[in-house]
Amino acid sequence: EVQLVESGGGLVQAGGSLRLSCAASGFTFDGYLIGWFRQAPGKEREGVSCISNRDGSTYYGDSVAGRFTISSDNAKNMVYLQMNSLKPDDTAVYYCAADLDLAPFRYSRTHSPSYRGQGTQVTVSS
Repeated sequence: EVQLVESGGGLVQAGGSLRLSCAASGFTFDGYLIGWFRQAPGKEREGVSCISNRDGSTYYGDSVAGRFTISSDNAKNMVYLQMNSLKPDDTAVYYCAADLDLAPFRYSRTHSPSYRGQGTQVTVSS
């Protein structure tokens, strides 16, 4: 059974930091991109970041580039998202996701990932 389990969400003040974790299991990771998308109430799904299990290459959405850093520990099947300089606009439910293609992260409004977790709430107060 495929499982993507997120942790690390919470409430933080603007300018603060949080680190999200995603524990992945139940599928063969080789070739997969694993990362995050987010969705706020009344807003469309937005791709945040992903990392290639194969070569470690990364993708970041424009709104988080330079503030968020994605990393992985392949031995533990873990993916992390370090979020710095958080803004109220970053408030959303963050979902861990996995797919063989970049589209669900780059074009998340129109492409759904093959696998996704249940999500973790991130709230940034002003």
